[in-house]
Amino acid sequence: MEQKILIVDDEAHIRMLIGQTLEELEDEGVEFLTAENGEIALDIIQKEKPQLVFLDVMMPKLNGMEVCRRVKQELKMENVFIILLTAKGQELDRQKGQEVGADVYMTKPFDPEVLLIKAREVMGLAN
Repeated sequence: MEQKILIVDDEAHIRMLIGQTLEELEDEGVEFLTAENGEIALDIIQKEKPQLVFLDVMMPKLNGMEVCRRVKQELKMENVFIILLTAKGQELDRQKGQEVGADVYMTKPFDPEVLLIKAREVMGLAN
């Protein structure tokens, strides 16, 4: 089965940074998709069904919390693993992330090594 990771952030340099962090997974057959806002992300998630989504919270059109809520609660796509990325690390935001169904909540700046380990784990690739 083809493995896909979707990277969603309205800032191009963050999408690039995450892509670079995970690029070694390309050698293992993982395909990378990107989106710069929540509407595009939702569309890609429904069409491409990525196993893993790195989802920025603060975005135009649809924010990450709303995208996550729709994917998990409306579309019932439990097999899509969502990692919410946010600059806000407050407990309230973390709780909101859990309420909408996020699998993991990471604060920026994130540790690239942790990102890679988590991606390998989710994709079922050995470290």
